[in-house]
Amino acid sequence: MSAADEHTGRAALSICEALLLAMKDLGVMPEHEIVGLLRDAAATHENAVGTELEMERHRTVAEMINAIIAGGSLR
Repeated sequence: MSAADEHTGRAALSICEALLLAMKDLGVMPEHEIVGLLRDAAATHENAVGTELEMERHRTVAEMINAIIAGGSLR
């Protein structure tokens, strides 16, 4: 994966996190549904199959999503 791809992915994750926070703050979506959505996304990556390299990338993405949940920024 190129550095540009990595930066693009991190930017996309950051934008999505900001959108979820805004949806919570505006009352568009309750916190428990946002956390559920993030848990579902993390589980998808935790259960992914593929080559060892692909699985490592999925694990890294799951860790990032779980860090958002654990960080409590949605609360």
